[in-house]
Amino acid sequence: MPSQQILQKKISEVEEITQLIEKHKVVGIASLQKVRAAQLQEFKKNLADKVFMRVIKNTLIKRATESLNKRPELKKLMERLEGSNIYLFTDLNPFKLALLLDKGKVITTAKSGDIAAFDVIVPAGNTGQPPGPIISQLNAVGLPTRIESGSVWITKDTLVAKKGAVISEGLALILSKLGIKPVEARLVMKAAYDNGLIITEEQLRIDLDQIRQNVEIAHADAFALSLSVAYPTIENMEILVHIAHHEAYALAINATISTKETIADLIRRAHAEMLGLSSRLPTSEERAKPHEEVEKS
Repeated sequence: MPSQQILQKKISEVEEITQLIEKHKVVGIASLQKVRAAQLQEFKKNLADKVFMRVIKNTLIKRATESLNKRPELKKLMERLEGSNIYLFTDLNPFKLALLLDKGKVITTAKSGDIAAFDVIVPAGNTGQPPGPIISQLNAVGLPTRIESGSVWITKDTLVAKKGAVISEGLALILSKLGIKPVEARLVMKAAYDNGLIITEEQLRIDLDQIRQNVEIAHADAFALSLSVAYPTIENMEILVHIAHHEAYALAINATISTKETIADLIRRAHAEMLGLSSRLPTSEERAKPHEEVEKS
């Protein structure tokens, strides 16, 4: 049986968690898998003015939510409490929170079993390591070597892990010695409660580049449609006026309506038509030929 002191401490923690939930509009859950203590402190520091983060035992957060009758939907959030989690209390939009966490990722050294965040290429050059066991370690991960001036050199740029590949213990050791950091550490939102709504991890994933591209395409299509149906807006008014002026001008020219703007073009067109007509008429020499031929006969 837990002592009275431990029990009182847990009760106090549950009350504190309850107050945090009631104070903030959004409660998020992020996985702590692969996140190290130093990185977690960096995340907390970077987001301190926007988000309150706290590692809480799953049992305590469940007890806290059970007492919140005003927010029954929070019980659905508790279905996602597997593993080690950190809880985020904020008034930010949860999608913005997810983006902030993604931007806050840090590049760090690899440990065995970590996933390469990008293609890991070890550049050619001096490793700064003296000859010894390091040579066999480098060769074991596919790095060609030579000894020069008392140091081990890598002879050419070498791809040692593709993006998404699992990093072995031996490769993690070599990359650490060479000062290469191939792993992205970040907090990944598993779910969020926002004013009665439960938003899943899949829904929180936002591809900003794709969204921006979709918006640009939609804007271009809408703009083209507004022009084709002559629907005036602040954005297209100038172009619509140009189109209307062009069409009115063309109509005036075709209908031979003389105005201050069209008179010059009408004269030019009349002159061109006159030249075209005159080119079809026989010249004086051509008109004289039949008469001369009659006299000769």
